[in-house]
Amino acid sequence: MNAVEIEEAISKLAEEAFDAEGFPYAFLEAFGNKATTIQRLKSGSTNQSDLPGGVLQRSNIHIQVCKEGEVPAALAELRESSATAKHKAKFILATDGKTFEAENLGDGGTVVCDYPDFHNHFGFFLPLAGITTVKQISENAFDIKATGRLNRLYIELLKDNPDWATEARREDLNHFMARLIFCFFAEDTDIFHNVGLFTATIEQMSARDSSNTHEVISEMFRAMNTPVRHEGTLDNRYREAAGIRPWANGFPYVNGGLFSESVEVPRFSKIARSYLLHVGGLDWTKINPDIFGSMIQAVADDEERGALGMHYTSVPNILKVLNPLFLDDLRARLQEAGDNARKLLNLRQRMARIRVFDPACGSGNFLVIAYKEMRKIEAEINMRRGEADIRSVIPLTNFRGIEIRHFSCEIARLALIIAEYQCNVLYRGQQLALAEFLPLEAANWITCGNALRIDWLSVCPPTEKGVKNRSEDLIETLLNQAEIDFENEGGETYICGNPPYLGSTWQTDGQKSELKAIFAARTKNWKSLDYVAGWFIKAADYGTHTRSSAAFVSTNSICQGAQVPILWPLIFASGHQISFAHTSFKWANLASHNAGVTVTIVAISNHPNKWRRLFSVADDDSTIEKQIEFINAYLVPGQDVIVSPLSKPADERGLMEWGNKPTDGGNLFLTPDERDAVVSESPKATRFIKRFLGAQEFIRGEQRYCLWIEDAERAEAEAIPELKRRITEVAKMRAESKAAETRPAAAFPHRFRQIQSIAGIYSLVVARVSSENREYLPIGLEDNLTIIGDRNFALYDAPLWNMALIASRLHWVWIGTVCVRLEMRFSYSNTLGWNTFPVPTLTEQNKADLTRCAEDILLAREAHFPATIADLYDPETMPADLRAAHERNDETLERIYIGRRFKNDTERLEKLFELYTQMTAAEKKAPQKAETRRKRHEAKN
Repeated sequence: MNAVEIEEAISKLAEEAFDAEGFPYAFLEAFGNKATTIQRLKSGSTNQSDLPGGVLQRSNIHIQVCKEGEVPAALAELRESSATAKHKAKFILATDGKTFEAENLGDGGTVVCDYPDFHNHFGFFLPLAGITTVKQISENAFDIKATGRLNRLYIELLKDNPDWATEARREDLNHFMARLIFCFFAEDTDIFHNVGLFTATIEQMSARDSSNTHEVISEMFRAMNTPVRHEGTLDNRYREAAGIRPWANGFPYVNGGLFSESVEVPRFSKIARSYLLHVGGLDWTKINPDIFGSMIQAVADDEERGALGMHYTSVPNILKVLNPLFLDDLRARLQEAGDNARKLLNLRQRMARIRVFDPACGSGNFLVIAYKEMRKIEAEINMRRGEADIRSVIPLTNFRGIEIRHFSCEIARLALIIAEYQCNVLYRGQQLALAEFLPLEAANWITCGNALRIDWLSVCPPTEKGVKNRSEDLIETLLNQAEIDFENEGGETYICGNPPYLGSTWQTDGQKSELKAIFAARTKNWKSLDYVAGWFIKAADYGTHTRSSAAFVSTNSICQGAQVPILWPLIFASGHQISFAHTSFKWANLASHNAGVTVTIVAISNHPNKWRRLFSVADDDSTIEKQIEFINAYLVPGQDVIVSPLSKPADERGLMEWGNKPTDGGNLFLTPDERDAVVSESPKATRFIKRFLGAQEFIRGEQRYCLWIEDAERAEAEAIPELKRRITEVAKMRAESKAAETRPAAAFPHRFRQIQSIAGIYSLVVARVSSENREYLPIGLEDNLTIIGDRNFALYDAPLWNMALIASRLHWVWIGTVCVRLEMRFSYSNTLGWNTFPVPTLTEQNKADLTRCAEDILLAREAHFPATIADLYDPETMPADLRAAHERNDETLERIYIGRRFKNDTERLEKLFELYTQMTAAEKKAPQKAETRRKRHEAKN
């Protein structure tokens, strides 16, 4: 269940007559527990409570229904219950049907209310459904409640008006919904000068059978689109000329584009009319534009409606972008100004010229938060200057956006309008806020269109002079184009947002064509880039025309592996550098079961400060900030450096090679049963069958065998019928292959198509792809009778201390940074990961110490035989002795690097990149010295 569905279920439960016996189960059912789960609790098989009448769901909640008046005592009893602690209950809840009390045992938060009102606190309990939540939702469930009600209304209107459901008319329906939201807000905040006016008029003037509901609403919309003033004074001539009905004449003139053009309204069924009145009955003074916009946008999107309530992005996460981008600097300037009136005025004038631009604005979250935070700073300036009532100098039109979905554009603009009104009420008082609110400005500053096809300079021109639209796709670009001149010559521009990520595999043909149009003339490798890369390069292009900074939430893959040498040299060449960054963290929303995506935040600027800011997450989830001189493209302290593949290691470590590739149609492979059958029938076949180690065999311990026949042994092997049959099938498969490189291999069907090597004594094996959840990279030791498949890499007969390097946390961190990622999994590379891994010069004692560490790891694994790599390296169940062996290995290796353990992964990467820079500098000098010696020799002779 999503948050909206849970809210609806809880509200329904609160409306029903209190059932003391059934309440605990109904409450849990409302949070998505299945019928079978509830039945097991009722039967007592899973109820862990030690209190009479109590219900305890393990790792969730302990509930008790008590006698009237005994709720506080019952809650105390739940808190002191040994079962509550033993079974790790997160919440305790007590009620008598009159009073309702609950506590979050993790953070101490509490709810105390009358029983009929407990549904207003449903956000407090969302973790029961595995849904991560934030303070704003826990404390105020209105936005989710409103989203659910509007969603039901929207679906019902689609049923009643199938023509409005077509692509041609969906935009009209979305615009209608935006108008409704404004009216609900306006009637509850006294903007209409009569609380409840809109809903009451519908209830009074429209028939109960809903036959004229659409006409009543249309007439109110007509009134809000008709002026009530002439030449600055109240004058009813326009209303009279328009024939506005007397009962609608009480509505003020709103327009501002919101009620212009058509006032056609979809028809209502009785159910839709009921939903409409229900929505109007909510208290819309509680709307939070930070939250509401991102939720309501899903109402109008068929694909997203199933995820209602899961699109909210927390304000703290948005501020991770906005604070270091420019808000921190404004606050610092405010602190420096103190009570100096001139400095305060200069800061206010500076803020009036700041442009905030989100080229993937969705419903406007980033713009709304930026506006509200700037108004907070401005209010402090005004207070210090004794001008608390002065009108804001921060124009909404300086908060610009591009969004491809029409309804989201409507909601973004509406959210900013609501935010402006709420800020005016907060900082200037309701009387002044109301006096200045209507009519709305007609300006449209949120552009509907494709951000990767639109010329950003046309949407957010850097000066009042404006910039002509230079896009080739004029039809799309000019669609609902924002056309407002700025009056802030020389102001600052800050670009921000959370653009769509989409790796290359998941991009549509249209999205690929957009990236091609941006990158094809710059690099031939653009197809490997994530979709979000388009926003970064567009921001860099924008910055070549004006002084600007940009910060985007992004997948961390654009700062890892193969994408780095494709994207970042282009950005750096434009004159931009990374001004701040936040390394990988979970981008929290209302996603169920912690499904928030792992992201980074990267900012680029053509005028960065001397000291750059690098943020990372500590083991305790706190944020660590380092101020450093440079941040490279891998989000590591240090100068710009791109890690390039090396054909072999620069030192004496082992050569890592690909495993052997069969290309055989499966004919050279045998299951254990097939091997036994072949050997039983032809014992001589034993010498031609070897154990095969692919990815699953290595990680999960699966058993598989392969035919391994030397050229000189082919005739002898083909004397065995089953082997002959398999070899013939391989020849046929290769000969008929569509791949040109495969067909020649039909000449030697008895062996693998590509044979790299086999071990003389043993092989060190490394999986090509492995889970990022393991704390160490999978590496194993195999004998010379095992054939290593091409899903693995192998070091044949390399010294065992090589294993200690690969099994280290240092190497895990390096691979995770410089190698390609498949989703979040590590995709290992011998040339990019192993050969480039910086290792200090090792003494013989170092090698001996590392060899012993590798042996200890192998012995610890052996003690848990037959546990597999997957079993042993599960982070939740990793054996203590194996973990201790790895800790000793890390301790030994890291002391070789810096004489002590590293504090965290950021420090590890900083050292590794320092060594890599030294290593590559030495390699560049070596050929230069050789060339100099050659020239000296030639000159001497």
